[in-house]
Formats: sequence, C-alpha cells, structure tokens
Amino acid sequence: MHTTRSLLACAALLGACDRASPIADAHAQTAAAQTAPTTQTAQRMQTAQPTQPAPPAQDIANRPPADLNVVMISIDSLRADMPWNGYERPIAPFLTELASQAVNYTHAYALSSYTSQSVGGFLGGRLPGELRRDGYFFGTYPSRVLFFPERLHAAGIRTITANAHGYFRRGKAGFDQGFDVYEMVPGLHWNPTTDVDITGETHAALARRLLNDPANNRGRFFAWFHFMDPHDQYQAHPGFPSWGRRMRDRYDGEVTYTDAQVRSLITWIREQPWGARTAIIITADHGEGFGEHHHYRHGFEVWQNLIRVPWLFVMPGARPRRIDVNRSHLDLAPTILELFGLPPEPEFTGRSLVSELYGAEPTERDVWVDLARTSNNDRRRVLVHGHHKLVAYGDDTRFELYDIEADPGETTNLRRANPALYEEMVTRYRAAQPSFRVENPYSCRTLTGSPPGRGW
Repeated sequence: MHTTRSLLACAALLGACDRASPIADAHAQTAAAQTAPTTQTAQRMQTAQPTQPAPPAQDIANRPPADLNVVMISIDSLRADMPWNGYERPIAPFLTELASQAVNYTHAYALSSYTSQSVGGFLGGRLPGELRRDGYFFGTYPSRVLFFPERLHAAGIRTITANAHGYFRRGKAGFDQGFDVYEMVPGLHWNPTTDVDITGETHAALARRLLNDPANNRGRFFAWFHFMDPHDQYQAHPGFPSWGRRMRDRYDGEVTYTDAQVRSLITWIREQPWGARTAIIITADHGEGFGEHHHYRHGFEVWQNLIRVPWLFVMPGARPRRIDVNRSHLDLAPTILELFGLPPEPEFTGRSLVSELYGAEPTERDVWVDLARTSNNDRRRVLVHGHHKLVAYGDDTRFELYDIEADPGETTNLRRANPALYEEMVTRYRAAQPSFRVENPYSCRTLTGSPPGRGW
C-alpha cells in the first residue's frame, strides 16, 4: 500500500461496497522524537504498572449497582501506545491518572481499522462483514441492523449521544438507531477527504448540557460521545504543549488537547448527584499510522498500530487492575447489556466482560479483526491467537504470520521460518470460516478485488 493512498484513509467518499466475514467470541474459539517537557514530568506521569494478581475470590461477587448509568467516550484515532501503556511522553495526564483507577485492557482490539466499520461493528455487536451495509467507504447501515442502543431504548433506558463529524449526521451512517437524543456539534464542515474542524471543547460542553437534562433523572441512562480531534489534520492548540513539528509530534498535541476536554467532562460528571453510580468507559475506534510499513493515518491495512486501541473501564465497586489477555470490541455490546441487567442478545456474538471487571480471572480467547471489502480497499481479516497474528488477504488467497510479542513491528513473516506454526494457524483460521455469516452489500457493485459475479 503506497503512502499517497494511505493518506486518504477515512477520506475516500467515492466508491462502493463491502464485506468480509468474521467472528465473535463464541465463534472465535473455533474447532477445537521530541522529548517530553521535563524528564521528571515524564517519570511522574508514567504508569506502566506490572500485571496485578486477580482479586480475592470474595471480590468476584461484586456487581455493578442496580441503578448504574454508563458514559462511554471514544476518541477517534487514539493509538494503544498511550502513557499508561508505556509511551514515554506524558501527553495525556488526565487519562493516565484515570487509567490508575480503571480496569485497563492492555491488549484490546478494534473491530476494523477505520471508523465506519469499527463503530458499526461495536454498535452492532458483530464483525463488520457480518453486518448489512451499502458497502461504500463511508457506509450506511440500514434499520434492519440491530445496534445495542436499540435494546437499551426498548428496555426504557434513556440513550444519549453527541458527535463531531459530518459522517455521523442523522440518516447518513445509521448510527442514530436506538438513541433518544442524537445531536451534532454545531458548525461542522463536511469534507470527504479531510477533517478541518476543532471540536473538543464544544463537544464537551454539549455533552454536559445533554447530561444535565432533568429527563435523565427519571431513570437510568447510557451516553456515548465520540471525540474527533486526534483525527487527520493534527492541528495546533494555543495554550497547550507543543511536542514538535513532525506528524507524531502534532498528533501528540491533539491528544493532549483532547485529554483536557475529556478531563472537563469527567470531572463534571463526578460532581453530579448520579456521578458515583456512573461507569466511565474510554476507548478508540482504531489507531493511527506514522510511517509504519510506509502507511500513514488509518484504514486500508490491519497492522497492529491501526487495530490495537486503549480500553479503560472505571466501574463503581470494581478494583483497578491491568488485564493483559487479548480482548475485542466485539465484547462491548454484551457488556453494556449486562451492566444494565438485560439478557444477552443472540445476534451479538461477543461475551460480556462484567465478571472480569469485577474480579474474575480472565482467560485467553481468540480475537478477530475485519476490514471488509469496499470500493476503496480489498479485504483483510485477522486472527490473533495468543501472541501470534495471522493476516488473510483478499479471499483467503494469501496469509502472513507474525509473532506480535517478539516482533511487535510485524517485520518478519513466519511462513517460511516456522512452517508448522504457519500451517496450524491457517488451519485454525479456515476451521472458523463456516461460522461466519457473510452479508453481501447492497447499492454498489464495484468492490475492490471482488471476483466477477461476487458481491463481497
């Protein structure tokens, strides 16, 4: 993938259709530069703690409060290598502090490598290729796709969101399904090739206004706010630290700015009468590239820097700890349903994390990541099993295998170096394929790499 094409990730509005296939947790268990302002500050903010032991058995009985609310904050393009996970610059002091109070999933995976598919996947509780979608790069999900806020709404839980990019506008993506309150940050400019707006401060203020509505006091609520500023332009913010002039330096400045806006919102939430019984979830829709594998920004590929994301849960009554096993955003929808005391949804194929959040010992599970085919990208599918990652290209015509623990930069394909492991992983991958429910896209017919006569 050459650089100029990569720079258009999250930007190619023209084009068309979709889909690969993937899997969920239950299915996944298949058959068998610049320096920081001061060294002291960097050391002070660094919180890469060792893995904590599982809490005593009696703590596992803890449960979320019966009147729990949930506020989820997703931050566009936020990489997994943040200060609380080992990054040397203190670019996010508030989130770093929050991580010390959280259940921190250190090996969390998004469902895809760009917003349309990753957000559609975590709202829909399935991998992108399993969801009905028109197939354009900025895809639309029709009303027949069940998103988890619809289940909350049907149960009488108030659902609230505000978003800060034109793609999220009502009727475009379909992300409004199930929300009682669906608002956009005012004054947005829709541009399919870039993101020119600075929205964090206005977004945080809008979130506070929506959460302050007296209607929220009549029952429980779920709120979701997707902050956009680290995405694409990497703009300067007067009054905030400058980390340098390179792309990663400017991106770090955007993260610092966004951290301050998230601080203002969460500090306010904690001051409210309902704050002590409100769970806070922090995550991202995907990561970001800064030249790894000659790839910039996001989309089109499935390298680790694009698909690993932060994932923090600050839960009333739950002990902070780090969980180092692989986990997927496929588990988000089942977790939200259980937090609100709702039964599992058969269409959602992940597993609830609630027992882990309250002390249960986590076990290893396979993780799947899906970059479904569109008119702008060919298909990629990933199986992560332990510390090995298999990448399938196109219609499973080519595979690459990496040891992402020994080789985090994914520089050595193990196909020839370890053929037995390679065959084992390919066999594991192929054994899962019958479990995938592939959805052909509608509306467009020009999918990149699609064989003649095939819609996906």
